[in-house]
Amino acid sequence: MQEFIKIKAKYPLQSAMKRGFDLLFSLLLLPFFLLFLPIIGFLIKIDSAGPVFFRDERMGRWGQPFKCWKFRTMVVNADARSLALSAQDERITRIGQWLRKTSLDEFPQVMHILIGQMSFVGPRPPILCLAEKYTPYQAQRLQMRPGLTGWAQISGRNILPYEERLEYDVWYVQNWTILLDLKILLKTPGVVLSQKGVYQLAHNIEETAVSATLPPRLSVSQE
Repeated sequence: MQEFIKIKAKYPLQSAMKRGFDLLFSLLLLPFFLLFLPIIGFLIKIDSAGPVFFRDERMGRWGQPFKCWKFRTMVVNADARSLALSAQDERITRIGQWLRKTSLDEFPQVMHILIGQMSFVGPRPPILCLAEKYTPYQAQRLQMRPGLTGWAQISGRNILPYEERLEYDVWYVQNWTILLDLKILLKTPGVVLSQKGVYQLAHNIEETAVSATLPPRLSVSQE
């Protein structure tokens, strides 16, 4: 695994404000998460056999791996089957369809934000085998905490080719300000409601796996 060099924050005061915002709003959202957890968990359990949560190891800030939690939206062992993913994919459960469309499957990641592993805004956390293939230029996206939403997500989401998404993420890291985060947060609800780019991911990931000579058996639940 390559070493990721820590770069001193360009705007230390704004960085502190960003962390303060994350801490405050994750605390405000925590009661809602605890309220809806048993409801969503119950719906997941009666819809299909398996756990309520899906855990996947991702690469965090400075190249530190962590277990990323989501509500499970697919049948157990879905990543052992075909990578093709669509709105009609039989591996996606009925409640999973709704969770994906509303992005509520990502709600457990509020806990990652609370403890400082993630942020509300930042590049999405990559799976380890892809992050380990980053060039030094691409690895710049790991200089900031991964986010629930980001510049690439409001700029095309999974419709964007994999390499282009990395370009958007690096641009975000290089040009980050509190105002840019605010712009991303304001645009995110419209992107979520439009449901644009929800089901393009697996095709892009499969192409990336082939071009990078990575094992083709990658998790189909990247975003």
